Amino acid sequence: MKAFKTITIETTNAIAVLKFNRPAQLNAMNREMMDEIIEGIHWINAQSEYHVAVITGTGRAFMAGADIKEYGSQTPEEFDAFQEKGKELYDAIENADKPWIAGVNGFALGGGCEIALACDMILASESAKMGLPEVFLSLVPGGGGTQRLIQKIGVNRVKEMLFLGGQYEANTLKDWGLVNQVVSNENFLTEVMDFAGKLSRRPHKSVAQLKRLANMSLTTIPFEERINEEAIVVKQLYLDEEAQLAIKKFIKKSEQ
Repeated sequence: MKAFKTITIETTNAIAVLKFNRPAQLNAMNREMMDEIIEGIHWINAQSEYHVAVITGTGRAFMAGADIKEYGSQTPEEFDAFQEKGKELYDAIENADKPWIAGVNGFALGGGCEIALACDMILASESAKMGLPEVFLSLVPGGGGTQRLIQKIGVNRVKEMLFLGGQYEANTLKDWGLVNQVVSNENFLTEVMDFAGKLSRRPHKSVAQLKRLANMSLTTIPFEERINEEAIVVKQLYLDEEAQLAIKKFIKKSEQ
């Protein structure tokens, strides 16, 4: 694995951890960092031995959005390229066949919040704050924030977050259904890794299909087709040796 300048990748057992590593800039994302994040995500996705991926930040922030100094000086062509790269980043997380957990350790604003929204689950520290403040720049979120947020919480809450551009505390967002769990500041990474470890021990074939089917429920594919796809998947898995062994083991245990 190559050495990166703006991120780090650490692996343990069946878990890969990608960390944003520009702490002095609150992990604000410039073009170089975006390229490295995309490369890191693709690398993790390609490694079948890692069943779960965690994405988190170094220092006080998860990611405080785009690097505004660079972002504000882009030509129209550079802006278009930046947006396309962003789409690749979010899609690489969302369409991976393994679950991605956002470990939100601090501020997750703008593009940082959108990366968390692309993940399958969000675990946030007690002091974490999330928000989409683009309205203050007379902009709107450009990385799917308006659409993915509405998929996860009610439209009235979404409009409040988008229109006001505020920063919302982890416990509030847990109550709203956006954050899965709020974990302690002191033991943040340990608790996130414990959760990831539990998930990594689930059969990864099943988890990959569960992710795909759950994401399919958010599409415009007709309900009947989605139900039919579920039936196809459960039969495929049922006939797989892994499931047959698990079923036999369960029966044997229940008969003892």
